[in-house]
Amino acid sequence: MKTYRLNRLFNSASGNCFDVAIDHGFFNEYSFLNGIENVGQAVQVLIDAAPDAIQLTIGQAQYLQSVVGRAKPSLVLRTDVANVYGKELPRTLFSRMIENPVEQALRLDATCVVVNLFSIPDQPEVMDQCIQNILKIKPETERYGMPLMVEPLVFRPNSEAGGYMVNGDPSKIIPLVRQGVELGADIIKADPTDDVNDYHKVVEVAGNIPVLVRGGGKASDEEILQRTYGLMQQGVRGIVYGRNVVQHANPAAMTKALMAIVHEGAKPEEVIGLLK
Repeated sequence: MKTYRLNRLFNSASGNCFDVAIDHGFFNEYSFLNGIENVGQAVQVLIDAAPDAIQLTIGQAQYLQSVVGRAKPSLVLRTDVANVYGKELPRTLFSRMIENPVEQALRLDATCVVVNLFSIPDQPEVMDQCIQNILKIKPETERYGMPLMVEPLVFRPNSEAGGYMVNGDPSKIIPLVRQGVELGADIIKADPTDDVNDYHKVVEVAGNIPVLVRGGGKASDEEILQRTYGLMQQGVRGIVYGRNVVQHANPAAMTKALMAIVHEGAKPEEVIGLLK
């Protein structure tokens, strides 16, 4: 049954996946809401652009799943909420999972559930909560045949890069990705390495588990297209981008450009014109 849902998530022609993440409102960070203030409108724009999946929360999945007809992206359901983003962090950090996450995902007809695996400097308690979340959800995903996407995320110290503190050091990303695989991930969603040419090492350590790459912070059109093309040459199975799509001046065009790279192997110079 898990394979049946994966068949709905990954593109039948290329075997790859482009998942647009607009679950950012879950994290109580004002800057994350740019471009998705009106989630219903954002979802409709994305449906028309036709990515493989849209990543949403339990409170916002309705905007995708209430649309009539078969021709719409699959739902990837975010199952955990955290307070680890922001330039000024609260005294106590947490990562909490929603109750009965797989049952809720089934009721929403999701094709996949996603949960974080944070590695934050001097915050081992948060990592412990993430591991407990994964240990709790994994048996349920197996019982119901629900694919589990684990999102290993390495943070830099908040004093260096407050707000969205990703670390592209392969020596930090690779062991965390491997831990996600060891904990039972069916899909890995991980950050790009500082040097795109190193990413094959992340793919290798994940073994036969498909790796989708996170978009991370906002980047220029040229940078995001070049990075995506480079990553696809490293053996990844797709991308999970959020703000680089929904905060773009033309989200539909950016979606189409990225879809061409992910599914058709198009080069950046061949699709950049779509964004002009």
